This record gives sequence, C-alpha cells and structure tokens, in this order.
Amino acid sequence: MVQVSARIANLAVSETLAMSQKSNELKSQGINVINLSVGEPDFFTPEHIKKAAKQAIDDNFSFYTPVPGYLSLRQAICKKLERENGLSYKPEQIICSNGAKQAVCNALLAVVDPGDEVIIPAPCWVSYVEMVKLAEGESRVIRTGIEQDFKINAAQLEAAITPKTRAIVLCAPSNPTGSVYSKTELEALANILAKYPNIIIIADEIYEHINYVGKHESIAQFENIRDRVVIINGVSKAYAMTGWRLGWMAAPQWIASACNKLQGQYTSGPSSIAQKAAEAAYLGDQQCVVDMRDAFMRRRDLIVKLASEIEGFKVNKPEGAFYLFPECSYYIGKSYNGKKIETSADLAMFLLEEGHVACVGGLAFEAPDYIRFSYATSDENIIEAMRRVKETLSKLK
Repeated sequence: MVQVSARIANLAVSETLAMSQKSNELKSQGINVINLSVGEPDFFTPEHIKKAAKQAIDDNFSFYTPVPGYLSLRQAICKKLERENGLSYKPEQIICSNGAKQAVCNALLAVVDPGDEVIIPAPCWVSYVEMVKLAEGESRVIRTGIEQDFKINAAQLEAAITPKTRAIVLCAPSNPTGSVYSKTELEALANILAKYPNIIIIADEIYEHINYVGKHESIAQFENIRDRVVIINGVSKAYAMTGWRLGWMAAPQWIASACNKLQGQYTSGPSSIAQKAAEAAYLGDQQCVVDMRDAFMRRRDLIVKLASEIEGFKVNKPEGAFYLFPECSYYIGKSYNGKKIETSADLAMFLLEEGHVACVGGLAFEAPDYIRFSYATSDENIIEAMRRVKETLSKLK
C-alpha cells in the first residue's frame, strides 16, 4: 500500500490556515464573509520598504544569498537588538529564514532529540506542538486560563520540568491570547530556568512591536540564562510584511551554527529581495510601526467592548498582538436546528456557516473552552462581525 510517512500522517493541519481557506471558499461563492481567523495585518507594506525592494531588483540582487542572510541585513538586525532591546549580538549569531515560523522550527530541530520534552505554555500557537512532533520530541503543555491572564507562573514552570526537559517555547506578546509578560514575571521564570542548565529557551517575539503597555521585555535580558536563549523575530507583523517571508533568530553561536547547517540543506537563504526590504525596515523610519500599533490598540478597545456585550463570553483585555481570546464554554452543549455544539471548533464552524464570520476554535491552541478572533481588520469589519456573532450565538439553545 502506498502511503505517506508516519511523520506526515501524525501531523495536524494548521487550523488557522484551514479556517482561512474555508472562509475564502465561501467568499468565492459570493458569500460576504468577515475573516477574523488569520493573524495578518491588513495594512500595506510601508512605501520606503517597497521602494528598497524595487531598488534591489534594479540593482540585480537576484542571486543566491548566504544561507544565514546578507551580512548587511544581519548587521541591521544586530543594531535593532542593541537599539531597542539593549542586547549585544554578532552577525554570525543571526540566522535569517523564510519567516519566523521556519526559525522556530529550525531551533527545535537543532536541539531536540527523540523523546526530549519541550515545555509549551498554553494557550499556544497551533504550530508549536506539531513542530515538536517533527523533531520527534514530546510536548509538555502547561495550561493556563483567563483568570491568570493566560500566563504561567514560576511554580507551574518548575512543576513541569523533568529530567527529559530540553526546551521551552515562550511566546510574548502571545498568539492567541495577546498576553504580555512583565519584566518581573519574566525574571521569575528566568530564575527557575537558571537552575536547569540543559534547557534551551526559545523566545518567540514576533509580536514585539504590537505592545500596548510600553517597552517590550525580552527574557534574553537576564544574564543567568542569556547564553541559552534563542530569540525569534521577523518583519511580518510589525511592518505588515507577511508575504515577504522574512524571519530570523538571534542565538548562542552553537545553535546558530547548527541552524545554518540545517537550513543549508533544505531551503538555503531566504529571498534576496525580501532581505533588502527587511534591511530598509530595520534601518528606516519607525513611525510606520507606531502608527500601526496605535490602530491596533484602537481596534483592541473596540472589540473588547463589543465582545464583552455578548452573552456567555468571558473577555479579558489583551496587552499585545491583535487577538481576542474569549472563554466560550457557555455555548458548548447547546444546539440549533438539530446540530449540537460539541467543541469550540464546532462553534467556530457554526459562526462561519451561520453567521459568516471566520474565527478559530481554541482546541487548536490547546485551550478547548476558548475561541480566537483576530482584530487585524477595519473598525467597520469588527463592528459588523461582532454584531453577527452576537446574533448568531443567540440562536443556540
């Protein structure tokens, strides 16, 4: 019998991408769907970044690049880390990849052996657990809820550590919750991790600049664990460059070298044009980042207000990213026209099919009683989407 490998057979489909695809299918049938499922800014890439990309094409930046990226881009990233985060890195510690997603996967593949455990605080991004599967590791999920703002504490972290623990993936600001760890909270986690020198800390900071509480705090700032932290970041969220596919890691030299070796065998360097655009993003005027963040904050306030008015939703006020993650267990077990809502995934599908609003059930994020809305869309779409959600959910009895 011809079949795919067990590696692929055991892998789940990305629920966020699947819901976005279903949304597009309904749109193609002429149905007016408001898509709140995808984590993508609705802004256009800023003009000075597009101009740099056009110039790169004219200047014939059309050849293979070094596997870790152009030296000039890696130098620009080092300047960004020094300027914005107070962190000192050398260009050889930077590996540029085809999106931050590849950078996370590179890091896990570089340090995780079969049977190793990776701690993943939940709710978590849909791909972390699947990436650990690819590395033949085992995910050890720490569950949190809205009552603790979806953030783990030091006691939970220490309780999850075993002799098999090899890494932890920490995302802040968080997808899917928008939660932001304070410096004090991160320091408490760092002090626990300092006691376990074999644990690698993978800090996914892709939402760094979409932060509504002030300066971004990186766990890499703490000297007692600094030599084991892999920072993951990129240009997709802050600069509205999702399609450019340019992410990067800043890592201890031995991990950077390992990822350079790995990437050299399966993708090589990312797009030359995207790299020159990213260089302009980091070295150019940052007002575009501020403007987009301010727009997201306004939208955050709007969707929190409207979602709070929906019966059965428990809503917090996210401090970063562009997601709302209400608790929706009130609707699990209810029915409409003979169809029963068994899971939050069912609820998301009901909202899509009945209300024409695309969102993602929390099961995909290791949080079965929740549902994720992305508010990276216009105020008008948010208002209409929440009206539809409220009206549609009222049909469930």
